[in-house]
Amino acid sequence: MTLTELRYIVTLAQERHFGRAAERCFVSQPTLSVAVKKLEEELGVALFERSKSTVQVTPLGEKVVEQAQRVLEQASVIRELANEGKDQLSSPLRIGAIYTIGPYLFPYLIPELTRSSPKMPLYIEEGFTADLRRKLRSGELDAIIVALPFTETDVVTRPLYEEPFEVLMPSDHPWTRKACIDKDDLVNERLLLLGEGHCFRDQILEACPAIGAQLNSPSNTLTAEGGSLETIRHMVASRLGVTVLPSSAIGTSHYESGLLESRPFAPEAPSRTVAIAWRASFPRPRAIDAVIEAIERCRWRQGDPEPA
Repeated sequence: MTLTELRYIVTLAQERHFGRAAERCFVSQPTLSVAVKKLEEELGVALFERSKSTVQVTPLGEKVVEQAQRVLEQASVIRELANEGKDQLSSPLRIGAIYTIGPYLFPYLIPELTRSSPKMPLYIEEGFTADLRRKLRSGELDAIIVALPFTETDVVTRPLYEEPFEVLMPSDHPWTRKACIDKDDLVNERLLLLGEGHCFRDQILEACPAIGAQLNSPSNTLTAEGGSLETIRHMVASRLGVTVLPSSAIGTSHYESGLLESRPFAPEAPSRTVAIAWRASFPRPRAIDAVIEAIERCRWRQGDPEPA
């Protein structure tokens, strides 16, 4: 039994497809298939049920895969421990962020870290919260940046900053004559939202319950869905409706002057808390501190109060 074989069965259990699992492991499909079969023969049990169209994990296989994930995580810790005593900022840091944070934070964070920690380049990834959570647990990522609430066993979470939501609208919209927008007024507009699976969509619906109630109505015609905040912003620029965005994603300067305008919400304005999470066992705490400090400097330069 080898760590490579354990990584193969964990990936196969996640993908439920030999071809996709082999691609993720950077090996050929026959190589992965032979290795999985070899491990099953060594253990004397079937870990997977195979058919022409799908791969299913057996009940016993579920337990073996779960334990394999723990072994891989601990193996990652051993590798990191071997580097203890060395400069914790001298090797890459693997960090993920949800789709509604990464594109608006990384362009500021990467140059800031390049200045402050030049020997620690970032390997960056964007994804849904659930996918980032899984990769953090398996050791594929060292830290993730998400929106609270976020809880996970043996994972440390630290809030980074509070980010208000704003309303983005075409420049000829009647709301441009207002100083702020009441969130209940959104039910009377064609509101453009992210598709299901995005936590930011859920945060908007939680902050504005009336919108959620309207979404459940069969006669609702007020909501269109987009796949990214960038797509939604383009749709607003095309006068298809209005939307709610985190302040960092407003991006009115990306268009010609006079095409888009934004307005804050009236108190109590909805907002989100952005946080960083990492495994409690992660042996490079100074690397996490460097990221946190760099984000604080980024936010200060973007207009937030200077960090203490």
